[in-house]
Amino acid sequence: MTKLERVLVVDDEQDIQAIAKLSLERVGGLETLICSSGREAIDKVQVFAPNIILLDVMMPGLDGPATLSILKEKGLVTNIPVVFFTAKVLDKEIEELHSCGAFDVISKPFDPMKLPSILEDIWRRSQ
Repeated sequence: MTKLERVLVVDDEQDIQAIAKLSLERVGGLETLICSSGREAIDKVQVFAPNIILLDVMMPGLDGPATLSILKEKGLVTNIPVVFFTAKVLDKEIEELHSCGAFDVISKPFDPMKLPSILEDIWRRSQ
């Protein structure tokens, strides 16, 4: 099994970007690329070649589900698990995200000390 090394984080909120990057790099030792929009993620995913993508659901312009749809259409996430993170964590909403193709869903706010191990667990389950 390949080791989890690179995470692509897609979120339009600067505080979430900063906390996620700090958490994943400092606590998890993971190489992290932050994208502020779905469009930026679509442009950079092939070059960065992440092992896993952490994708915000609600973003202006292209939201998370629309971004995932384009990534899938273009064949850019064939072997990359995509994990949505959102403040909306009702069962119905989580089911909808899974039906969009999400491998898993992490609720916001997240614990920065636990985020790397949560992603490690999701990564192991995806392999």
